[in-house]
Amino acid sequence: MKEYINVCEVEKYYGSEAGMTKAVDRVSFQVAEGEFMGVMGASGSGKTTLLNMLSTIDRVTAGHIYYQDTDITELDPDKLSDFRKENLGFVFQDYNLLDTLTIEENIVLAMTLQNKNRKRIEEDGEEMMRMLGIWEIRNKFPYQVSGGQKQRCACARALINRPKLLLADEPTGALDSKAAGTLLETFQKLNETKKATIFMVTHDAFSASYCSRILFLKDGRIFHELIRGNKSRREFLNAILDVLSLTGGEYDAR
Repeated sequence: MKEYINVCEVEKYYGSEAGMTKAVDRVSFQVAEGEFMGVMGASGSGKTTLLNMLSTIDRVTAGHIYYQDTDITELDPDKLSDFRKENLGFVFQDYNLLDTLTIEENIVLAMTLQNKNRKRIEEDGEEMMRMLGIWEIRNKFPYQVSGGQKQRCACARALINRPKLLLADEPTGALDSKAAGTLLETFQKLNETKKATIFMVTHDAFSASYCSRILFLKDGRIFHELIRGNKSRREFLNAILDVLSLTGGEYDAR
């Protein structure tokens, strides 16, 4: 597969000189187009910080992040905003839904603001809501639905524009096992049939088992990597649990 992202010797520091914290310590890796990559690690390992730098939400302290030929660490705020809008989709722990809009309106908001064709907006919105099992609640408001339904709405909103990269931070955290499985199968289907590139941070071994490759972080550094290859999802899950048991890391096998 063709390389899409190249992370080169990235570092991230927080705090002042007197109390400096190194959240990410000289991390390097590549992500191929169409890859479904996971990142695992205990709280404080740097996994969310890494995702925030890839998503342009946070700036690196040192190092470079390339999306093909574009070095996002060198872009000014306006160009970063354009890059984010044109290339990235986000699913984070906080739903960030607007309570004054219905579920459907939240999902299609970005397309509406971009003045997309009304028929296409309706068709794409319906397709995404049916795919994620929230078509029946399309006319409800976020405060009227469960946390799991809100998260599926957030996922539909992230996916509707078919982003080149989907960034997901604990996307199944608010979902029960059945809903989590549905969402992850959707991610896997998009990855396999649409060649969507997905970068997911999780502490959940069940969620991670849907990935094609996993990086394990500890104290801001990559200390292990697992590639699924020809393993079944169950075999890959067991391999993930083996790594986590050796490190004493927190995990959820559901």
